[in-house]
Amino acid sequence: MADLSNKTVVVTGSTSGIGWSIARAVHAAGANVVVHGSRAAILEAHAAELGARATWIAADLSDPESPARIIDKAVETFGGIHGLVNNAGIFPRNNIDTLEPEEFDRIFAVNARAPVLLIQAAIKHFRSQGTGGSVVNIGSINAHCGQTDILAYSMSKGALLTMTRNLGDALGPENIRVNQLNVGWTFTETEHQIQLKEGHPEDWHTKVPSVFAPSGSILKAEHIAPHAVFWLSDDSWPINGQAYEVEQYPLIGRNKIGS
Repeated sequence: MADLSNKTVVVTGSTSGIGWSIARAVHAAGANVVVHGSRAAILEAHAAELGARATWIAADLSDPESPARIIDKAVETFGGIHGLVNNAGIFPRNNIDTLEPEEFDRIFAVNARAPVLLIQAAIKHFRSQGTGGSVVNIGSINAHCGQTDILAYSMSKGALLTMTRNLGDALGPENIRVNQLNVGWTFTETEHQIQLKEGHPEDWHTKVPSVFAPSGSILKAEHIAPHAVFWLSDDSWPINGQAYEVEQYPLIGRNKIGS
């Protein structure tokens, strides 16, 4: 695994699922880690489990003041910040007929506005430290079109993708890198609960058609984490402004008709 020794990394949305797997992997790679979420008790337990080089902060990303507080926590605790993983996101079901303005605004506040405000806060320290920095945005293959029942979420991930490319282009000369992982269908506890709520059986994940899971199963959170560590690390330098599709089949030109 890539080396993150002597670096400090913030991972948002790291109470469970992909975020928690990334936080563990980042810590295992040698970094100081700030875990973030909304459930303080879980975060405190996570930081204790990681032990040395870990701290936590609970904050609501729909509050525009939260991003600066999260970055400040990293700097106050560890003396600086070198990496940021924008993983936190919400994905309530909605389509063009059911979408409500308040729900739309909250989805974009958490999924699109918060990441850019977190980057805005982080780059002040990247610049003052003179060391550059690396941002990894956790996007989704839904950024390209998306399921019909997650309209606003898909739109927000499309916005995140454009932001990644724009900032990668703008900040490259300062040795600040912004890249994105567009993650495919992944088994997490949150996804499990959504599938159960929609009427699928407890073992739904073992019955996913091969068209969606050629390997025999959909992705797991631990499949995503090493990719995040790589893009945070100097091993991926100087690549910038890129979107890497973390999926087990090609997204462009795939044609399974008749198969």
